[in-house]
Amino acid sequence: MSDKAAAVHPRPVRSPAERPAPARLFMERREKRRISFVVAAALVLLGASIAGLCVGASGMSPPQVLRALVLDTGRTHDIVWQLRLPRILMAALVGFGLGLAGSVFQVVLRNPLASPYTLGVGSAAGFGAVTVILFAGAGHSMWAVAGGAFASSLLAASAMIAVARLKSASSETMILTGIAMMFLFSSFTSLFQSMGTMQQVHEIVFWFFGSLSRAGWTEAALAAAMILSPFPFLLHWAWDFNILAQGDEAAKALGVEPERLRMTAVAAASLITAGSICFTGVIGFVGLVAPHITRMIIGSDHRFLLPGSALVGAALLVAADVAARTLWAPQVIPIGIVTSFIGVPFFGFLLLKRTKEYW
Repeated sequence: MSDKAAAVHPRPVRSPAERPAPARLFMERREKRRISFVVAAALVLLGASIAGLCVGASGMSPPQVLRALVLDTGRTHDIVWQLRLPRILMAALVGFGLGLAGSVFQVVLRNPLASPYTLGVGSAAGFGAVTVILFAGAGHSMWAVAGGAFASSLLAASAMIAVARLKSASSETMILTGIAMMFLFSSFTSLFQSMGTMQQVHEIVFWFFGSLSRAGWTEAALAAAMILSPFPFLLHWAWDFNILAQGDEAAKALGVEPERLRMTAVAAASLITAGSICFTGVIGFVGLVAPHITRMIIGSDHRFLLPGSALVGAALLVAADVAARTLWAPQVIPIGIVTSFIGVPFFGFLLLKRTKEYW
Protein backbone atom coordinates (compact mmCIF):
# COMPACT_ATOMS: atom_id res chain seq x y z
CA MET A 1 0.00 0.00 0.00
CA SER A 2 1.34 3.43 -0.95
CA ASP A 3 1.89 6.21 1.59
CA LYS A 4 -1.07 8.09 0.15
CA ALA A 5 -3.34 5.08 0.41
CA ALA A 6 -2.14 4.40 3.93
CA ALA A 7 -3.04 7.97 4.90
CA VAL A 8 -6.52 7.59 3.46
CA HIS A 9 -7.05 4.10 4.90
CA PRO A 10 -5.18 3.98 8.20
CA ARG A 11 -4.53 0.61 9.75
CA PRO A 12 -7.07 -0.26 12.47
CA VAL A 13 -5.96 -0.26 16.09
CA ARG A 14 -5.28 -3.80 17.18
CA SER A 15 -6.76 -5.30 20.29
CA PRO A 16 -4.31 -6.67 22.90
CA ALA A 17 -4.93 -10.22 21.63
CA GLU A 18 -4.04 -9.19 18.03
CA ARG A 19 -0.84 -7.36 18.91
CA PRO A 20 2.51 -8.96 18.13
CA ALA A 21 3.91 -11.23 20.82
CA PRO A 22 6.70 -8.83 21.95
CA ALA A 23 4.18 -6.01 22.44
CA ARG A 24 1.82 -8.27 24.41
CA LEU A 25 4.72 -9.53 26.49
CA PHE A 26 5.82 -5.98 27.27
CA MET A 27 2.30 -4.97 28.33
CA GLU A 28 1.88 -8.06 30.46
CA ARG A 29 5.18 -7.40 32.22
CA ARG A 30 4.25 -3.79 32.80
CA GLU A 31 0.87 -4.71 34.28
CA LYS A 32 2.49 -7.34 36.49
CA ARG A 33 4.96 -4.74 37.74
CA ARG A 34 2.11 -2.36 38.54
CA ILE A 35 0.14 -5.04 40.33
CA SER A 36 3.28 -6.01 42.25
CA PHE A 37 3.72 -2.40 43.35
CA VAL A 38 0.15 -2.19 44.65
CA VAL A 39 0.63 -5.45 46.55
CA ALA A 40 3.98 -4.21 47.92
CA ALA A 41 2.36 -0.96 49.10
CA ALA A 42 -0.30 -2.99 50.92
CA LEU A 43 2.41 -5.10 52.57
CA VAL A 44 4.32 -1.97 53.65
CA LEU A 45 1.09 -0.63 55.13
CA LEU A 46 0.62 -3.89 57.01
CA GLY A 47 4.19 -3.76 58.33
CA ALA A 48 3.83 -0.14 59.43
CA SER A 49 0.56 -1.01 61.17
CA ILE A 50 2.20 -3.88 63.06
CA ALA A 51 5.01 -1.55 64.09
CA GLY A 52 2.42 0.99 65.25
CA LEU A 53 0.77 -1.63 67.44
CA CYS A 54 4.08 -2.51 69.10
CA VAL A 55 5.39 0.98 69.95
CA GLY A 56 4.13 3.39 72.54
CA ALA A 57 4.70 4.92 75.95
CA SER A 58 3.41 1.85 77.84
CA GLY A 59 6.48 -0.20 76.94
CA MET A 60 4.59 -3.35 75.98
CA SER A 61 6.59 -6.02 74.15
CA PRO A 62 5.36 -7.56 70.85
CA PRO A 63 4.33 -10.83 72.60
CA GLN A 64 2.26 -8.83 75.07
CA VAL A 65 0.61 -6.95 72.21
CA LEU A 66 -0.16 -10.24 70.46
CA ARG A 67 -1.74 -11.67 73.61
CA ALA A 68 -3.76 -8.48 74.09
CA LEU A 69 -5.16 -8.84 70.57
CA VAL A 70 -6.65 -12.27 71.25
CA LEU A 71 -7.14 -12.31 75.01
CA ASP A 72 -8.82 -9.92 77.42
CA THR A 73 -5.87 -9.26 79.72
CA GLY A 74 -6.97 -6.05 81.39
CA ARG A 75 -4.84 -2.96 80.91
CA THR A 76 -2.87 -4.16 77.89
CA HIS A 77 -6.09 -5.23 76.16
CA ASP A 78 -7.58 -1.76 76.70
CA ILE A 79 -4.44 -0.02 75.43
CA VAL A 80 -4.33 -2.08 72.24
CA TRP A 81 -8.06 -2.14 71.44
CA GLN A 82 -9.13 1.31 72.67
CA LEU A 83 -6.04 3.40 71.88
CA ARG A 84 -3.65 1.89 69.38
CA LEU A 85 -5.92 0.02 66.97
CA PRO A 86 -8.37 2.94 66.40
CA ARG A 87 -5.42 5.31 65.99
CA ILE A 88 -3.74 3.10 63.39
CA LEU A 89 -7.03 2.52 61.57
CA MET A 90 -7.72 6.27 61.47
CA ALA A 91 -4.18 7.00 60.22
CA ALA A 92 -4.56 4.40 57.47
CA LEU A 93 -7.98 5.73 56.44
CA VAL A 94 -6.89 9.37 56.39
CA GLY A 95 -3.71 8.57 54.44
CA PHE A 96 -5.75 6.41 52.04
CA GLY A 97 -8.23 9.24 51.48
CA LEU A 98 -5.64 11.99 51.05
CA GLY A 99 -3.54 9.93 48.63
CA LEU A 100 -6.62 9.00 46.60
CA ALA A 101 -7.99 12.55 46.54
CA GLY A 102 -4.57 13.92 45.57
CA SER A 103 -4.31 11.67 42.51
CA VAL A 104 -7.85 12.65 41.45
CA PHE A 105 -7.22 16.39 41.84
CA GLN A 106 -3.97 16.16 39.90
CA VAL A 107 -5.57 14.52 36.88
CA VAL A 108 -8.78 16.58 36.74
CA LEU A 109 -6.89 19.85 37.25
CA ARG A 110 -3.98 18.67 35.07
CA ASN A 111 -1.58 20.17 37.59
CA PRO A 112 1.30 18.16 39.14
CA LEU A 113 1.24 20.36 42.25
CA ALA A 114 -2.47 19.93 42.95
CA SER A 115 -3.42 18.41 46.30
CA PRO A 116 -6.59 17.91 48.39
CA TYR A 117 -6.14 21.44 49.70
CA THR A 118 -5.68 23.16 46.32
CA LEU A 119 -9.36 24.01 45.96
CA GLY A 120 -9.66 25.57 49.41
CA VAL A 121 -11.26 22.52 51.05
CA GLY A 122 -8.65 22.46 53.84
CA SER A 123 -8.95 26.19 54.53
CA ALA A 124 -12.73 25.90 54.63
CA ALA A 125 -12.51 23.00 57.08
CA GLY A 126 -10.24 25.08 59.29
CA PHE A 127 -12.70 27.95 59.16
CA GLY A 128 -15.56 25.67 60.23
CA ALA A 129 -13.54 24.22 63.10
CA VAL A 130 -12.44 27.67 64.31
CA THR A 131 -16.02 28.96 64.16
CA VAL A 132 -17.23 26.14 66.41
CA ILE A 133 -14.30 26.53 68.83
CA LEU A 134 -14.94 30.27 69.25
CA PHE A 135 -18.71 30.52 69.22
CA ALA A 136 -20.05 27.18 70.48
CA GLY A 137 -19.08 27.88 74.08
CA ALA A 138 -16.71 26.15 76.45
CA GLY A 139 -18.71 22.94 76.45
CA HIS A 140 -18.36 22.16 72.75
CA SER A 141 -17.44 18.61 71.87
CA MET A 142 -15.02 17.13 69.38
CA TRP A 143 -18.05 16.06 67.36
CA ALA A 144 -19.20 19.66 67.04
CA VAL A 145 -15.76 20.74 65.79
CA ALA A 146 -15.66 17.84 63.31
CA GLY A 147 -19.18 18.64 62.12
CA GLY A 148 -18.31 22.29 61.59
CA ALA A 149 -15.17 21.40 59.64
CA PHE A 150 -17.03 18.87 57.50
CA ALA A 151 -19.98 21.16 56.72
CA SER A 152 -17.73 24.12 55.88
CA SER A 153 -15.50 22.08 53.58
CA LEU A 154 -18.49 20.69 51.67
CA LEU A 155 -19.92 24.20 51.41
CA ALA A 156 -16.68 25.44 49.85
CA ALA A 157 -16.61 22.50 47.43
CA SER A 158 -20.23 23.16 46.43
CA ALA A 159 -19.50 26.85 45.82
CA MET A 160 -16.48 26.00 43.70
CA ILE A 161 -18.46 23.47 41.64
CA ALA A 162 -21.26 26.01 41.13
CA VAL A 163 -18.79 28.61 39.82
CA ALA A 164 -17.13 26.00 37.61
CA ARG A 165 -20.52 25.00 36.17
CA LEU A 166 -21.14 28.61 35.13
CA LYS A 167 -17.71 28.79 33.49
CA SER A 168 -17.74 25.40 31.73
CA ALA A 169 -15.75 23.63 34.49
CA SER A 170 -12.29 24.17 33.02
CA SER A 171 -9.30 23.25 35.17
CA GLU A 172 -8.11 26.87 35.18
CA THR A 173 -11.47 28.08 36.50
CA MET A 174 -11.43 25.49 39.29
CA ILE A 175 -7.88 26.30 40.35
CA LEU A 176 -8.46 30.07 40.42
CA THR A 177 -11.76 29.68 42.29
CA GLY A 178 -10.10 27.35 44.80
CA ILE A 179 -7.23 29.74 45.41
CA ALA A 180 -9.66 32.63 45.93
CA MET A 181 -11.66 30.61 48.47
CA MET A 182 -8.48 29.46 50.18
CA PHE A 183 -7.44 33.07 50.82
CA LEU A 184 -10.97 34.04 51.82
CA PHE A 185 -11.34 31.30 54.44
CA SER A 186 -7.77 31.79 55.67
CA SER A 187 -8.51 35.49 56.23
CA PHE A 188 -11.66 34.71 58.22
CA THR A 189 -9.78 32.09 60.22
CA SER A 190 -7.03 34.58 61.10
CA LEU A 191 -9.64 37.18 62.05
CA PHE A 192 -11.50 34.79 64.35
CA GLN A 193 -8.26 33.51 65.83
CA SER A 194 -7.28 37.05 66.81
CA MET A 195 -10.57 37.33 68.73
CA GLY A 196 -10.14 34.16 70.78
CA THR A 197 -8.86 33.60 74.29
CA MET A 198 -5.54 31.89 75.02
CA GLN A 199 -7.24 28.55 75.56
CA GLN A 200 -9.21 28.86 72.33
CA VAL A 201 -6.13 29.88 70.35
CA HIS A 202 -4.26 26.87 71.75
CA GLU A 203 -7.06 24.54 70.66
CA ILE A 204 -7.14 26.16 67.21
CA VAL A 205 -3.39 25.79 66.73
CA PHE A 206 -3.55 22.17 67.91
CA TRP A 207 -6.29 21.45 65.37
CA PHE A 208 -4.26 22.94 62.53
CA PHE A 209 -1.24 20.84 63.53
CA GLY A 210 -3.24 17.68 62.93
CA SER A 211 -3.60 14.93 65.50
CA LEU A 212 -4.75 11.33 65.74
CA SER A 213 -5.01 11.35 69.53
CA ARG A 214 -8.82 11.62 69.56
CA ALA A 215 -9.44 8.78 67.15
CA GLY A 216 -11.91 6.16 68.34
CA TRP A 217 -13.89 3.35 66.79
CA THR A 218 -16.94 5.53 66.10
CA GLU A 219 -14.86 8.26 64.46
CA ALA A 220 -13.00 5.69 62.38
CA ALA A 221 -16.27 4.10 61.23
CA LEU A 222 -17.69 7.45 60.07
CA ALA A 223 -14.42 8.38 58.37
CA ALA A 224 -14.40 4.99 56.61
CA ALA A 225 -17.92 5.58 55.28
CA MET A 226 -17.00 8.98 53.84
CA ILE A 227 -13.58 7.95 52.48
CA LEU A 228 -14.27 4.49 51.08
CA SER A 229 -17.74 4.97 49.58
CA PRO A 230 -16.58 7.11 46.58
CA PHE A 231 -13.60 4.82 45.88
CA PRO A 232 -15.43 2.26 43.65
CA PHE A 233 -16.86 5.07 41.49
CA LEU A 234 -13.46 6.71 41.06
CA LEU A 235 -11.92 3.37 40.15
CA HIS A 236 -14.74 2.84 37.63
CA TRP A 237 -13.74 6.13 35.96
CA ALA A 238 -10.06 5.17 35.70
CA TRP A 239 -10.13 4.84 31.90
CA ASP A 240 -11.89 8.21 31.62
CA PHE A 241 -9.17 9.77 33.77
CA ASN A 242 -6.53 8.30 31.45
CA ILE A 243 -8.28 9.92 28.50
CA LEU A 244 -8.81 13.22 30.34
CA ALA A 245 -5.08 13.43 31.04
CA GLN A 246 -4.54 13.80 27.27
CA GLY A 247 -6.56 17.02 27.20
CA ASP A 248 -10.17 18.11 26.89
CA GLU A 249 -10.22 17.97 23.09
CA ALA A 250 -8.92 14.43 23.00
CA ALA A 251 -11.42 13.45 25.69
CA LYS A 252 -14.35 14.87 23.71
CA ALA A 253 -13.17 13.11 20.57
CA LEU A 254 -13.20 9.78 22.44
CA GLY A 255 -16.65 10.28 23.93
CA VAL A 256 -15.76 11.58 27.41
CA GLU A 257 -17.48 14.69 28.74
CA PRO A 258 -14.60 16.55 30.48
CA GLU A 259 -16.75 19.14 32.28
CA ARG A 260 -19.12 16.55 33.73
CA LEU A 261 -16.31 14.16 34.68
CA ARG A 262 -14.29 16.96 36.25
CA MET A 263 -17.13 18.24 38.44
CA THR A 264 -18.23 14.76 39.51
CA ALA A 265 -14.68 13.71 40.36
CA VAL A 266 -14.01 16.92 42.28
CA ALA A 267 -17.22 16.43 44.28
CA ALA A 268 -16.17 12.86 45.19
CA ALA A 269 -12.60 13.89 46.04
CA SER A 270 -13.86 16.81 48.14
CA LEU A 271 -16.09 14.43 50.13
CA ILE A 272 -13.07 12.18 50.70
CA THR A 273 -10.96 15.14 51.82
CA ALA A 274 -13.64 16.42 54.18
CA GLY A 275 -14.07 12.98 55.71
CA SER A 276 -10.31 12.63 56.09
CA ILE A 277 -9.59 15.83 57.98
CA CYS A 278 -12.76 16.59 59.95
CA PHE A 279 -11.69 14.36 62.88
CA THR A 280 -7.91 14.80 62.65
CA GLY A 281 -7.31 18.39 61.60
CA VAL A 282 -5.18 19.52 58.70
CA ILE A 283 -2.55 16.96 57.65
CA GLY A 284 -0.53 18.31 54.77
CA PHE A 285 1.63 16.97 51.94
CA VAL A 286 0.41 13.35 52.01
CA GLY A 287 -2.02 14.09 49.19
CA LEU A 288 0.78 15.74 47.20
CA VAL A 289 3.59 13.29 47.83
CA ALA A 290 1.81 9.91 47.59
CA PRO A 291 0.52 10.29 43.99
CA HIS A 292 3.93 11.44 42.74
CA ILE A 293 5.77 8.56 44.40
CA THR A 294 3.33 6.14 42.79
CA ARG A 295 3.41 7.84 39.40
CA MET A 296 7.20 7.84 39.24
CA ILE A 297 7.28 4.08 39.84
CA ILE A 298 4.33 2.70 37.86
CA GLY A 299 3.27 5.52 35.52
CA SER A 300 -0.04 7.30 35.03
CA ASP A 301 -2.46 4.46 34.34
CA HIS A 302 -5.20 5.35 36.81
CA ARG A 303 -6.38 1.75 37.10
CA PHE A 304 -3.27 1.24 39.21
CA LEU A 305 -2.41 4.84 40.13
CA LEU A 306 -5.58 5.38 42.19
CA PRO A 307 -5.26 2.34 44.49
CA GLY A 308 -1.47 2.67 44.52
CA SER A 309 -1.57 6.33 45.62
CA ALA A 310 -4.17 5.52 48.27
CA LEU A 311 -2.11 2.68 49.73
CA VAL A 312 1.12 4.70 49.61
CA GLY A 313 -0.64 7.57 51.40
CA ALA A 314 -1.94 5.17 54.04
CA ALA A 315 1.51 3.63 54.56
CA LEU A 316 3.13 7.08 54.75
CA LEU A 317 0.71 8.36 57.37
CA VAL A 318 0.88 5.22 59.51
CA ALA A 319 4.70 5.35 59.35
CA ALA A 320 4.63 9.07 60.19
CA ASP A 321 2.42 8.30 63.21
CA VAL A 322 4.92 5.68 64.39
CA ALA A 323 7.68 8.28 64.06
CA ALA A 324 5.57 10.89 65.87
CA ARG A 325 5.16 8.54 68.85
CA THR A 326 8.79 7.40 69.03
CA LEU A 327 11.05 10.33 68.06
CA TRP A 328 10.37 12.32 71.24
CA ALA A 329 8.83 9.67 73.50
CA PRO A 330 6.89 9.91 75.74
CA GLN A 331 5.81 13.14 74.05
CA VAL A 332 3.78 12.70 70.86
CA ILE A 333 4.64 15.06 68.01
CA PRO A 334 1.56 16.30 66.08
CA ILE A 335 1.22 14.22 62.95
CA GLY A 336 0.92 17.26 60.69
CA ILE A 337 4.41 18.40 61.68
CA VAL A 338 5.94 15.01 60.83
CA THR A 339 4.25 14.86 57.42
CA SER A 340 5.46 18.40 56.68
CA PHE A 341 9.04 17.40 57.44
CA ILE A 342 8.59 14.55 54.96
CA GLY A 343 6.70 16.55 52.36
CA VAL A 344 8.64 19.81 52.19
CA PRO A 345 11.90 18.24 50.89
CA PHE A 346 9.95 16.26 48.31
CA PHE A 347 8.05 19.39 47.29
CA GLY A 348 11.39 21.16 46.75
CA PHE A 349 12.58 18.17 44.73
CA LEU A 350 9.55 18.51 42.45
CA LEU A 351 10.15 22.22 41.93
CA LEU A 352 13.84 21.77 41.14
CA LYS A 353 13.70 18.61 39.04
CA ARG A 354 10.32 18.99 37.29
CA THR A 355 10.76 15.77 35.39
CA LYS A 356 8.29 15.06 32.60
CA GLU A 357 9.01 11.38 32.05
CA TYR A 358 6.49 10.19 34.60
CA TRP A 359 3.85 12.93 34.27
